[in-house]
Amino acid sequence: MSKRALITGITGQDGSYLAEHLLSQGYRVWGLCRGQANPRRDRIAELIPGLSFVDGDLMDQGSLVSAVDLVQPDEVYNLGAVSFVPMSWQQPELVTEVNGTGVLRMLEAIRMVSGLSKSSGGGPRGQIRFYQASSSEMFGQVAESPQSETTRFHPRSPYGVAKTFGHYITRNYRESFGMYGVSGILFNHESPRRGAEFVTRKITLAVAQIKLGLMDKVSLGNLDAERDWGFAGDYVRAMHLMLQQEEPGDYVVGTGRMHTVRDAARIAFEHVGLDWRDHVVIDPGLVRPAEVETLCADSTNARKELGWEPEVDFEQLMCMMVESDLRQASRDRDYSRLVAATGSW
Repeated sequence: MSKRALITGITGQDGSYLAEHLLSQGYRVWGLCRGQANPRRDRIAELIPGLSFVDGDLMDQGSLVSAVDLVQPDEVYNLGAVSFVPMSWQQPELVTEVNGTGVLRMLEAIRMVSGLSKSSGGGPRGQIRFYQASSSEMFGQVAESPQSETTRFHPRSPYGVAKTFGHYITRNYRESFGMYGVSGILFNHESPRRGAEFVTRKITLAVAQIKLGLMDKVSLGNLDAERDWGFAGDYVRAMHLMLQQEEPGDYVVGTGRMHTVRDAARIAFEHVGLDWRDHVVIDPGLVRPAEVETLCADSTNARKELGWEPEVDFEQLMCMMVESDLRQASRDRDYSRLVAATGSW
């Protein structure tokens, strides 16, 4: 019988890559989505044949209980979140509700549907296995470098604080109720499906537009900020592997190599034969109130215990994203020219 998986955040980059991976492994996969009339749901359904949907909202406890009870999943992957860190300074309460309390609501839904209780000594471990998408932003002002599973957390944004709550409440339910719950402390991971508000995608979208003569400049913030960037398609394999282990545990996932925002711009512009210095404008308004300067993963445990290795390096990733955005920008330009030549349809 096929395993059944429920994924929150199905319309995001990670949700889509994870759904594709699980379907390729023979799973039946449901994505949690708010409402039937959802254009993002329609796009992901077209992208991933075989994906099913169930209504639910991380801010609505009852809907999560109903979704878990309906799907009866073997595995739940909680990827749903407000994922753009700067937004957490603009809407801290919303980000806390979704990224923090939303984790608690999903854990409670699994506990209720599974019948787990502390008084009964916990339920059968593995009945429903739970993955929580933790974040390198929890390390914040880092105490050591690189960061491993034992590195102290010091989050520097409402986003990081909310993710830290989600991480610890998952561990608490594992220890209190015998739930198979794990957290993947994933470092930055990108792809052609990344939102346009994220710096790597902002750069590659601008490169495509500039190469085609549709714009000339792109505004960026702190060029010296360093991150450990990898490919989202690699990282979802690690998520799946975490839920296949005999005993639950938390794992850091990253490449172990740091690059600056300047590196990202240089590689992307060089890929199309341009000099980034001719097109990048520094905007101090894009610098975070409390910047996280250096994040680098120590993924020793993930490599040894899960057998996980990244397959796409940073330069390949940036070039992949540039090529994807060039194709899309070319299609959009050609369509605009056709409309201009023929008139509105």
